[in-house]
Amino acid sequence: MIDLHSHILPGIDDGAGTIQDSIEMARAAQVNGIHTVVATPHHKNGAWDNSGQDIPHLVDYVNESLKSARIDVKVLPGQENRINGELVNDLKKGISIGLNHSRYVFVEFSSAQVPRYAKQLLFELQVEGYVPVIVHPERTKAFREEPDLLHEFVKNGALTQVTAHCFTGKVHKSIKQFAEDMVIHNLTHVVSTDAHNIDMRPFDLRESYDYIDHQLGSECVDTFLENAERIIENRDPLLDEPLKIKNKKKFLGLF
Repeated sequence: MIDLHSHILPGIDDGAGTIQDSIEMARAAQVNGIHTVVATPHHKNGAWDNSGQDIPHLVDYVNESLKSARIDVKVLPGQENRINGELVNDLKKGISIGLNHSRYVFVEFSSAQVPRYAKQLLFELQVEGYVPVIVHPERTKAFREEPDLLHEFVKNGALTQVTAHCFTGKVHKSIKQFAEDMVIHNLTHVVSTDAHNIDMRPFDLRESYDYIDHQLGSECVDTFLENAERIIENRDPLLDEPLKIKNKKKFLGLF
């Protein structure tokens, strides 16, 4: 399996603290059946800035360390970009990078809101040949309250990545329900762990796929597995027509 979202690089954000932590995370990933991990450190989120020009060197260091430790996991470069008005220019300069240097770019929204310029920025990214991948939209309150907003972004060409922990861990019921709704309504295209460590935020991709297989259908799992591979290879993903999620709050408000 391929995991597109992780914080396995040591000492640069709230993920692995040391190279030993990175090694332990990779060992846990291998046990979980993951053979490829994309390192996606936070960038411009208000706490950490990690230039795309520095990330590949650290990826090489981790890969050499994993080879020495005889762990059969490959780490690829990526980045988790908090949405900002300079993203297009930063991509052109190499300050921001796509997943495995592909056209697929992680875009993170805050947990509360979606900025007014988001639609224009996602459009500009696509004009320049990039494909925005909205990470963990289930955590963003604005998307849960106004699912039509996420539907519009996906219909206009954005992809989304739902977090494995939604299906395997203790999350608020509204977040879990929204994550399942996204799968059912073709509003998400890949599942990733967003692993930060081996304890509280681990690699749990296998367990997530097992849940989706039993509860939402094996075809969903097949699509997610295929899309993860296609993204790191810079190929077109498998897509189904996105459907609108009924806004339950608005519906109940009619009575």
